[in-house]
Amino acid sequence: MDLQNWIDKAYELIVNFGPKVLAAIAIWIIGSWIIKTLIKGIRKTMDIREFDPSLQKFLLNLIGWLLKIILIVVVLGTVGIETTSFAAILAAAGLAIGLALQGSLANFAGGVLLMIFKPIKIGDFIEAQGQSGTVKEIEIFTTKLTTPDNKEVIIPNGSLSNGNIVNYTTEDLRRVDITFGVGYDSNIKQTKDVILDVINTNEFALKDPAPATNVSELADSSINFFTRVWVKKENYWAVKFDLIERTKEAFDAAGIEIPYPHTVEIQKKN
Repeated sequence: MDLQNWIDKAYELIVNFGPKVLAAIAIWIIGSWIIKTLIKGIRKTMDIREFDPSLQKFLLNLIGWLLKIILIVVVLGTVGIETTSFAAILAAAGLAIGLALQGSLANFAGGVLLMIFKPIKIGDFIEAQGQSGTVKEIEIFTTKLTTPDNKEVIIPNGSLSNGNIVNYTTEDLRRVDITFGVGYDSNIKQTKDVILDVINTNEFALKDPAPATNVSELADSSINFFTRVWVKKENYWAVKFDLIERTKEAFDAAGIEIPYPHTVEIQKKN
């Protein structure tokens, strides 16, 4: 008798809920396929309209998650769960999660701000939060940088959007600032001529704006010449290293003394 009761109840559950479960499974499979198709179509449209890659990825992730949430609600409704009650539970859970994950929500808001105001984009070389590197990815919560020595740095978007960002890629030109120190017995005009000759023989040093070198300080053991050279951003490091090396060689050839320890200072501010 007990076995028959169990069989009857199982049959009743299958009859009552079987079609709903099968329908829910079908809706999930078809809905997932539709979402993937929509995302592909949106991606193609963005590619045609040349959306910024970082903005494209951010929007696609956001749209994907929103569509999945809608699909889940539809599936639950198909099974027989009251979606109104589910929505209330979801809202309450969202409030609790929001309070527990305030930092994550701040990072999400920071990601939105980065997408709207676009202070950086993928491929930019930036300095932020004590880190320097090329922007690799801008995600919903974090931004990934690749450092010059090929390390990956992950910065929360909340901190990134609220802090200072130095973008070295935005402008086409950058200025190389170098300070050369020579001995007090050195001739000022000769020293300036030697430095400018080195600059003028560098193929990447721009003539406009014109380079310049001037006495910036009479230090304790040297006369310091502050030198400024404008270059295209992609040639910055090549020009900087070349000028330091060849100016030292030119000083040696001209008999211009560099005090020991020689004071060749590369300015940090560019």
